[in-house]
Amino acid sequence: MTTQSDSDMRADANARQFACFIALGGCAALANWLSRFALERIVSFPLAIAIAYMIGMVVAFALFRRFVFPASPQPLERQVKFFVLVNLAGVAQVWAVSMALVYYVFPALHFAGALAEPIGHGVAIGVPTLSSYFGHRLLTFRAA
Repeated sequence: MTTQSDSDMRADANARQFACFIALGGCAALANWLSRFALERIVSFPLAIAIAYMIGMVVAFALFRRFVFPASPQPLERQVKFFVLVNLAGVAQVWAVSMALVYYVFPALHFAGALAEPIGHGVAIGVPTLSSYFGHRLLTFRAA
């Protein structure tokens, strides 16, 4: 009979945690992406991207705190502060990639039309996945 070493068990736990982060982050990303369509009816595309990201952030915080990092001993106030800080880097990445794709890359590729903005925004949402995971794991919800 073989038993798993402590390092193997930690690796398995980290892999499960990352998979949960990706799945629930996908839910938050969907809230982000879908909300942009409603927002764009009342504000410009660039502003809709920023506001939609904030909506996704609220969804992500609730899901991550409850299901991905439930054992975090950090006080709620600290979690919120670092969640916002980590996501400031994320929103900058999403906004910059969205703008670059929609206004520069897609036109250079002769890709235009109704799908350019949704596709550009959708691609950009995935960009900060790794930086967000490690930022939240090491800062926002860090273990004691």
